[in-house]
Amino acid sequence: MAEVTVIGGGLAGCEAAWQLAEAGFSVRLLEMKPVQYTPAHHYEGLAELVCSNSLKADRLNSAAGLLKAEMTRLGSLLMRCARKSAVAAGGALAVDRKQFSDLATEAIRNHPNITLETAVVTEIPDTPTVVATGPLTEGALAADIEKRCGTRLSFFDAAAPIVSFESLDKEKVFFAARYGRGDADYINCPMNKAEYEEFYQALIGAERAPLHDCDKDAFRVYEGCMPIEVLASRGMDTMRFGPLKPVGLTDPRTGHRPWAVVQLRRENQEGTMYNLVGFQTNLKFPEQKRVFSMIPGLEHAEFHRYGVMHRNSFLDSPRLLDADYHFRGQDGLYFAGQMTGVEGYMESAASGILAGKNLARQLQGKPPLILPRETMMGALAAYISSAPTENFQPMGANMGILPDLPERIRGKQEKYQAYADRGMAALEQYLQTTEQ
Repeated sequence: MAEVTVIGGGLAGCEAAWQLAEAGFSVRLLEMKPVQYTPAHHYEGLAELVCSNSLKADRLNSAAGLLKAEMTRLGSLLMRCARKSAVAAGGALAVDRKQFSDLATEAIRNHPNITLETAVVTEIPDTPTVVATGPLTEGALAADIEKRCGTRLSFFDAAAPIVSFESLDKEKVFFAARYGRGDADYINCPMNKAEYEEFYQALIGAERAPLHDCDKDAFRVYEGCMPIEVLASRGMDTMRFGPLKPVGLTDPRTGHRPWAVVQLRRENQEGTMYNLVGFQTNLKFPEQKRVFSMIPGLEHAEFHRYGVMHRNSFLDSPRLLDADYHFRGQDGLYFAGQMTGVEGYMESAASGILAGKNLARQLQGKPPLILPRETMMGALAAYISSAPTENFQPMGANMGILPDLPERIRGKQEKYQAYADRGMAALEQYLQTTEQ
């Protein structure tokens, strides 16, 4: 049995290792935890979710839902773990993060073809390898990657705070899902105009934590995970049209729509912890306590975790990677995960599925799986391998990267359903005509 190496036990690494093992290869999965942690990671298990427990929308007629359906069809390990560890979150798929990690770790440890080893890797081996070390890769391994790939790009990512349920003022908050979707899974903290404006002024004036390891002039916030204070600094009402938008919600105490709403999403199955949706932040911890306690219902909130900010790095993938995640110019070397320029938990995992499958196929002498661009996984792979190299930025699943529909459909939901139906049909046809 041929031996292959997967570096990194995150979402992409777990999926890549699983696909290779299922194809019959002997896999060495190298993970540096618990010997060494990145600034963002704290749990020793594999597939650790960091800044949120939400895996986004679950309905098929959404970009995230279509991606999940494709991953499931391709034998995703983590989709099975997500279903088993799901917590109520309206129309989204959210998970108990500890249980999700534990399930993934157990599956990897118990697979007869996978050997999980603790190791701080300093260079890419010459054997067939998938590199899935994540956007916080640093040290000797980062230097080795840079030597092979050239200069990498950087952006900053942020994580939201988590508060305890029992510390909330239940008289000031209410349970409801936006537009009545789901089973009232979100806790809503309504603000009137005066409360919002007072909170806004405190937020934009709050002291931020220093960014020690960066050139301040080159600091660029990645739009997909923007700190709430940066969003607020763009104008008085930017939060009200973003994570604090009140549309689709009615305060049962007043019978009216609030001026603004802060939503809390369940962090674990027991419902003892909730995270502040959209409140990724780089404020100093005492400032987070002071400012976020101004939110109605959070006056006496107990913070289980404060928000943090950290540096992420990704490859110049359009110059370096093919649409099967193969590193151009070196047989047997593949990259996967957010370091390739896909953005998001499931996007990272999806890239791991394709990297693992395609390394296996290369070793078997088979042609690579290049999924149709009508699929979300195929569109993401096409984007990171062929986007313009100038100002290349990471991309998450969205309907805008899919080819246009042949016919014009006016309704948004009907249009998205047509995208999803076409994508799943294209995937099925492709898989039926491609040797697995």
